[in-house]
Amino acid sequence: QLQLVESGGGLVQPGGSLRLSCEASGFAFYYYAIAWFRQAPGKEREGLLCINTSDGTTYYYADSVKGRFTISRDNAKNTASLQMNSLKPEDTAVYYCAAAGGVCYDSSTEYDYWGQGTQVTVSS
Repeated sequence: QLQLVESGGGLVQPGGSLRLSCEASGFAFYYYAIAWFRQAPGKEREGLLCINTSDGTTYYYADSVKGRFTISRDNAKNTASLQMNSLKPEDTAVYYCAAAGGVCYDSSTEYDYWGQGTQVTVSS
């Protein structure tokens, strides 16, 4: 069964940190670029950043997370992670990981597989 499963979401205070994980199964993880998106209530899904397959180059699609969020992957474990630091209330959203064959894209329509999402709430 092809799937991505996110975990690690929750409630955190402003200025805090969270680490989200994305575990893949059922497909050749190594050959897929992995991206993180988020969707806040009433807003469109937003691309955040992506890590490619070969050399681990990271592409940022949202200026709002530069310097605060980082993405990593462990191909041996079929997992990717999103480290989120200095969280702000405006980071509150459902966070999704997604996989695209070969390269990173900034458009959500290019991604083949999606997780179910994990809720992140930043509030005091």
